[in-house]
This record gives sequence, C-alpha cells and structure tokens, in this order.
Amino acid sequence: MKYARLTKEQFEELTQEFTNFLATQAIDKAEWDQIKAEKPEVAEQELDVFSDLVWEGVLSKAEYLEFFSKNHIFLFHCFENHVQSIVLKSLVPETDFLTKEGLQWLSDNMFTETIEMKVGKKEFTEERNLSIFQLIQQGSFLSDGQLYNQINTIIKS
Repeated sequence: MKYARLTKEQFEELTQEFTNFLATQAIDKAEWDQIKAEKPEVAEQELDVFSDLVWEGVLSKAEYLEFFSKNHIFLFHCFENHVQSIVLKSLVPETDFLTKEGLQWLSDNMFTETIEMKVGKKEFTEERNLSIFQLIQQGSFLSDGQLYNQINTIIKS
C-alpha cells in the first residue's frame, strides 16, 4: 500500500464509488460478499487498492494545507515540485491557537513583536503526493488556502 487504508466512515461515505470500483473489475455485490467470506485477504487487497486510488485523487488536487498547534500555525501552498510555507509562532507562551480566543489574539497581534513570522520553500525530495500525504499524517489538513493567501498578500505588500 502506498498511503493508508480509508477508515470505515470514509468507506461508508464512498459506498457508491467503491461499488463502481468493484464493477470495473466485474465484481457485483453477490461476488463481493463471497470474496469477503471465502477470501478475506483478496477483499483486504481490494480495499487497499481502492484506498490508494482515492488518496491519489485527493492528493493530486491538494493545493493548500494547514497545521495548528498551541503556539504555531503552519500554512502550506503546494506546487508541482515544491511547497512554500508560512510559519506563525506566538512568542507569548500562554497563547493557544487551538482555541477561538487564541485565533482572535493572533488577529489582534499579527503585526506586533509577539508574533514571529517565517516564510520558506522546500523542494519535494520524494514524489509530490507522498510528501503531501506525510504532512497530513503529521496532522496537517487540506484547506481552501484563504488564510495562506491573506497572510501572503500582507507579507508581499
């Protein structure tokens, strides 16, 4: 497996897509039930292949990621060969970006000496989608890029 198997909840959300996936292999519901009962290892392989296909599709479209921790916010803009990042760090230890109050504090203090801001660029050393998947595995999530673009616009002006 290249990525990770989808969760039970994700499979439930993608029931129709999984049914279509099985249909492309000429496997109907009765045959799928038989495979699950008699050849669980084959069923596991089919789940893994489908999961990789879904991940590949999602990661290929991924453009922005965000990661929040208590005192840091990492914003990523993913390109074909590299990722650009904006890292915000609170220099006030009691700040908590995981709360609504912490984000309001950030908004109020964005351009003060209490916020350290760094911009970076990193070339992908591995395949693009695998690199993005690793960021997700570390806690990043896909975003619409609104926060990245707002801060990037301010930095450039």
